[in-house]
Formats: sequence, C-alpha cells, structure tokens
Amino acid sequence: MSRAVSVLLKTLKWLVVLALVLIALAAAWTGYVVASFDTTTLPARHGQVDVVLDAPDGAPRPLIVGLGGAEGGNGWQRSRWTAERQRFLDQGYAFLSLGYFGTPTTPEKLDRIALDGVSRAIRDAQASPNVADDCVILIGGSKGAELALTLASHDESIDAVVAMAPSDTVFPAHTDAMTTSSWSLDGEPLPFAPMPWAATWDLLRGDIGAVMARILAQPEAAAARIPVERIRGPLLLVSSRGDEMWPATHMAERMIAELDAAHFAHAHEHLAVDGGHTAVVDHFDAVERFLAEHVATLPQCGGTSNPP
Repeated sequence: MSRAVSVLLKTLKWLVVLALVLIALAAAWTGYVVASFDTTTLPARHGQVDVVLDAPDGAPRPLIVGLGGAEGGNGWQRSRWTAERQRFLDQGYAFLSLGYFGTPTTPEKLDRIALDGVSRAIRDAQASPNVADDCVILIGGSKGAELALTLASHDESIDAVVAMAPSDTVFPAHTDAMTTSSWSLDGEPLPFAPMPWAATWDLLRGDIGAVMARILAQPEAAAARIPVERIRGPLLLVSSRGDEMWPATHMAERMIAELDAAHFAHAHEHLAVDGGHTAVVDHFDAVERFLAEHVATLPQCGGTSNPP
C-alpha cells in the first residue's frame, strides 16, 4: 500500500471518528435540553398579546382578526400587508392585527400561547363603538392558521375562519426542547402531537417538512387533532400543493372530509394552489370572494362587502 493511500485511509478513519463524536455530542446536548426544560411553569407574559385596531369612524363594523405565523411579532402590521388591510377596511370591516409572541409585550417564544388571552383581546376590541359586538372573522396563516382553527373550535363567539397553509393538528411549541404544546386554555396546555426522537436528525439538518411528517405519522397525533367540526360558522382553507413546511393540502383535505362526515352546517371550502408554503398569500382575492359570499351574508355580519 502506498504512503498516500495509507494517509488517506487514516484521514478518513479520523473523519468518521470525529463525525461519530459530534453526533454523540449533539445527541447528548439534545437529551439535556429536553430533560432540563421546564414544562410546568408557564412562560413569562403568558396570556398577553400585542394588538393594533383599525376601526374607522361610523357604524359598527364586523371585525377581522389577523394572526401571523411562526415568524412572530405582529405580522399584520408589517408594511407588506398594508394594502390588504386597507382592502378589508374598504370593504366595510374593522381589522385587528394581533401578535401573540415575539414582541416586547408578549411571550418570547411560541409556547403554550393562551387562547383565552386572544379571546380577551378580541372582546376588548369589540368594546370600541366602531366595532360590531356580534361578528368576528379570524384570518391566520401557517401557525396563525393553526391558532385560528384551534381558537374557533373552543370559542363559540367566532363566526368564520380563513386558514391559509393550515394544520389540522396541534403541534409542539417552538422551543429548543419541543416538549410542550403550542397552545393553552385556562392555563392548561392543549394536547399536542409530540416530537419523536426519530425526527432529531431531520431537525438538525433543517428539514422541517420531514420533521412535521414524522410528527403526524405517530399514533399519538390523533389525540391532538383540532376539532374543526365545533366551529360555528363558514370555513375557508387555502393550501399549497408544494408546501415544504408541512403537508397543508393533505391536512386541509382531511379537515374537509371530517366536516362532511359530521354534516357540518356551514359553508366550508378548500382551495389548493400551486407553489410552496408562502404561495397562499397570493390568493387573497379568493379570501375576499369567500367573505363576500358566505360571511357578509350572515345576519350578524350583513352589509359588509363591496366585492371587487
């Protein structure tokens, strides 16, 4: 064996050893993070939200509540959404931009976010003389869609939901440990589909779609299903067929099937579009049409729409 080949083999050997050591260290660190995470104490600022209300003077308007996703902050107050917020205002709605984590006045992470805190903020907004007290529409994207569907399934005062890139399951919180629920109610975490150890490597290499698929594939995920059949009004689901973050189209199809099986009494539609996770935001024209056809016609929401 030549000296060059011998050196190459030794180098490969040490690279393999180094890789195994790094994998062992990563596994040990992950185990420590999971074991040491406090799953009983609620996060700081639990139940607090960040809100901005747009409610022009005049007759009380039905309220749209905009819920952002895993990016955190008050997403609907970002400049990219200014034009769409204005369109909703022009069509006769009031608009509440609601951030639920990642701002100075809210929890730092998406961890056991209080559904009752969100409901309380909506009721506070309805106390404005320019906001109707009997018509609330939730519009959420990605984790905001999961929040919208979960909240509406527990809060009977929600009249309609638009869920874009939706989930039909409660997923783990966005913490390093991922051992708590994303949502809570009355201080108690909601059931969630746990993070399996088999997904650790997918997480380390940044393949979130594979992580979510593994989470959904577990038998335990069934107990974390969002009971969408409890929602008390029209429901629009918008998904992207090529969603790389989670199987939104598959989950939306499951929700429609569950609603049909439950003989859901309200309008419920699923629009599947081409593209990746964020492609759904190019289809607010469909959202506006759905609101005009199925929500503005509700007795408590009447007289709100001027369809484009």
